[in-house]
Amino acid sequence: MAVNNTDDALTGSDLPLKYLITLVALIWSTAAMSLEEPEYTILKQTAEYEIRKYGDQLAVEAFETGGEDRAFSLLFSYISGANVLNSKVDMTTPVTQSIKVDMTAPVTQEDINGTRIMRFFLPSKFSMENAPIPTSDAVKLVIVHGKTYAVMRYSGRSSDQNFSSKARKLIDALERDGVEVSSAPIKATFNGPLTPFFLRRNEVMIPIN
Repeated sequence: MAVNNTDDALTGSDLPLKYLITLVALIWSTAAMSLEEPEYTILKQTAEYEIRKYGDQLAVEAFETGGEDRAFSLLFSYISGANVLNSKVDMTTPVTQSIKVDMTAPVTQEDINGTRIMRFFLPSKFSMENAPIPTSDAVKLVIVHGKTYAVMRYSGRSSDQNFSSKARKLIDALERDGVEVSSAPIKATFNGPLTPFFLRRNEVMIPIN
């Protein structure tokens, strides 16, 4: 009897979404402490927030028009191998292959022109020139240009309600301190949902002038 062994060929886009999200949550929750994070310089610290300066960062992004889980699935599929790494042999013959990309932290969500965008940041070893190309048209490689952010860290669930409450608190603190906000708050999530809520690290990041 012939056996069709397809398990080794499964990628993130082949798995049922609920199983993929559970798998990612497990990996993300257990690995978060060792994930690479974008580098930044702390310009100021208060009891409530930090002022950080970030340089340019390479990221992949997807619109959340199909929902948060769908956007996460698309981005996770990209780092799991739904990409094409282009190289050349003897300067003429193109050879394509897919590679796995290490996950980093945080995962960010930002509202731009009324649409929410989710981003995964790529490890620092990649640039726009050597980063693998997404195979899905719904995933884009982008440069997130360096900015200065006011950042408030908080624990608990990364729900929109919790985020909005902390964002309002940070905005109030910035207004009190005379710090000018330049755009909307960004949600940064560092742990998966299987991490106990009291151990989770979340951040509100607000671009400032």
